[in-house]
Amino acid sequence: MHYPHKISKRRRARRIGFLKRMSTKMGRKMINRKRRVGRAVQVV
Repeated sequence: MHYPHKISKRRRARRIGFLKRMSTKMGRKMINRKRRVGRAVQVV
């Protein structure tokens, strides 16, 4: 069976984690949009 490429959790978190989202304007907008809809925001 073929397994997909396994990316490390740390690398994934650094690329698309919460802090990365908060560091950009669009990332903050995305998180606030999710919060407004009523989602518990868990990035990664």
